[in-house]
Amino acid sequence: LHDLLWLDRFLYSLSVNVSAMFRDPHFYWAFRKEVVPLLKTYPFVRIWLAGVSMGEEVYSLAILLHEEGLLERSLIYATDINPVALEKARQGIFPIGDLPQYTRNYQAAGGRRGFSDYYTAAYDAARFDRDLCRHVTFADHSLATDHVFSEMHLICCRNVLIYFNRKLQDRAIGLFSESLCHRGFLGLGSKESLDFSAHSQVFEPVVARERLFRKRAA
Repeated sequence: LHDLLWLDRFLYSLSVNVSAMFRDPHFYWAFRKEVVPLLKTYPFVRIWLAGVSMGEEVYSLAILLHEEGLLERSLIYATDINPVALEKARQGIFPIGDLPQYTRNYQAAGGRRGFSDYYTAAYDAARFDRDLCRHVTFADHSLATDHVFSEMHLICCRNVLIYFNRKLQDRAIGLFSESLCHRGFLGLGSKESLDFSAHSQVFEPVVARERLFRKRAA
């Protein structure tokens, strides 16, 4: 047990755990305007969030989907290699000092309510509404060694690939291509690109500046 705890802490220390809710708010604005209307045409939406760290992106997307009336018919797989980070994501507790920036990001991303509607603050922390994760499955998954999730309508892997070498980037993008359904969507981080990937021809831009892509028709 001691060895397992040490390994969890070691993985946590090696992983990059820097994020924010509604990080790069223009991405979420573009997603809301360009992708959500198409997701609404599906009776059920399957989503893979890869490399979720401590869960900021999970709650950001869940809030957006809730406001768009999609959360109740979505199933979200939130994955990371770090079990300690995944447990923090499950808890949905974030430092109170981060909330002002998260609120500004939410508003810039086109948020439709008061951001404080989604959490309860006490002392130095804020706990987000557990109902936001009612349709979320948190799971350990490595983009370096594990296999695909099948038939996803949307995959988001934002600000993860920048830490990979070219070979590992290509492996990950290949997984995403295999996992996406016909004409499924892929969201990457603001510093990430498909330009030099072996799989670049599989995708076409939806909003290129915000790194939103769609799988081309076969």
